Amino acid sequence: MSVETLTIFGTPHIGVYIFTNDNFSLLPFDVPPKVENKVKETLGVSVYKVSVAKSRLIGVLLAGNNNGLILPRIIQDDEINQLRQALGDVNFAVIDDVRETSMGNLILANDKGCVVSELLPKRVVAEVSDTLGVECIQKSIGGFPLVGSVAVVTNKGLLLPPLVSEEEIEQFSSFFGVEASIATINRGRILLRSGMVANVHGALVGEETTGHEIMRIQQVLF
Repeated sequence: MSVETLTIFGTPHIGVYIFTNDNFSLLPFDVPPKVENKVKETLGVSVYKVSVAKSRLIGVLLAGNNNGLILPRIIQDDEINQLRQALGDVNFAVIDDVRETSMGNLILANDKGCVVSELLPKRVVAEVSDTLGVECIQKSIGGFPLVGSVAVVTNKGLLLPPLVSEEEIEQFSSFFGVEASIATINRGRILLRSGMVANVHGALVGEETTGHEIMRIQQVLF
């Protein structure tokens, strides 16, 4: 279990390009082989190269856990078919009839719970819950509605931004069933998910992440 630094397409904001759970990672088609290999080695997963709405922004557009994936309305049929062929028994739900498309920014989930942004209609919550197989609640994090971009959760730990109160830390820790603490990424940035990706096997962080930030991430997630 290690925390390694990574750059993708010349940026430390690596989380916007990657979705991962404990079994597989989804990457853009045009990532170089060295990135693909580092993801495989550090996260201990199979890697599949995909697109969503012909975009590289896999981590922004997709959300999920080990049970399922939440897909945006803009995903194309051939892309869904490719995901089904690659991933087999994983549950899928396409969130139609909503304005928002950045599911990765709006949903935070592990295998014990899920927080859905208050920016999404309440009717979406039940569909997300059924697909991911967990209890879902609608809530902000530290008053910030983009819950999927500002925090990172695995089945071992939860990283939250400095925006949150001690009471919120305790509440989210209990809800997700894991240890929780505040952290930053890439020299003090609070949008944690945009700068990292993690599962129970390891974590990848943007190359600007400091040694102190890496130590905190390692303490909480592993």
